[in-house]
Order: sequence, then structure tokens, then C-alpha cells
Amino acid sequence: MIENLITDKIIGCAIEVHNYLGPGLLESAYEECLFYELKSSGIEVKKQVALPVVYKGIKLDAGYRIDLLVESKVIVEIKSVDVIADIHKAQLMTYMKLANIKVGLLINFNVKMLKDGIVRWII
Repeated sequence: MIENLITDKIIGCAIEVHNYLGPGLLESAYEECLFYELKSSGIEVKKQVALPVVYKGIKLDAGYRIDLLVESKVIVEIKSVDVIADIHKAQLMTYMKLANIKVGLLINFNVKMLKDGIVRWII
């Protein structure tokens, strides 16, 4: 599955960012740095991708944005929080359903060891 290779690369780049910056910054800083790291690695990535809500067949701009869309196959939702809550997981799942993307990563950079802040989701 190509998504496995993509998520491996994303996680490697996220670890690089976390090792360099450490925890404690705003989500926007980690997003910019991870975007840069992925681009520098030759990976196709888009940031702040608009995600419309389709209601009764009408696309509505409800202000939703995907933090990072990698290779048009993986959604990356970035957090910098004390604990990943169920609502964060629900947000990722909803974005995946709306975008018709099967794989998502929820990455919380506000942890001592980044491996403890990564949730991989498949629908």
C-alpha cells in the first residue's frame, strides 16, 4: 500500500522537525516546518487545503481546512496540545470522510517523544 510509504516519510520528517524544535510551540510553527521538510524531501504536499461541506448536494465553504494533504493520499492534522482528545480524532475522521481520503495522521508535537504523539487512522 503506497499510503504506508507516504506515512513513513511523513513520520520521519515530523521526527526531524520535533528533534530540532522540541515541544512547546504553536501548531502553526510545526505546520510550516513540516511543510518545508516534506517539500525539501521531494514529497508533494499542500497546506491549509479548503474542505467544503456537502449539504443536500451543495458544496458549502464552512471554513474547514486540512493542515497538510500529502501526495493527495494522506491527511495530516497537526496539534500542539497536552493530550490528544477524542474530539481531535473525530475531527481527523470527519476530514477524511469529507475529502474521501483513506489514511490520516494526527501528530501532536507537544510531547517529549514524538512517537507518543502520533495517531494513524485508516477508514
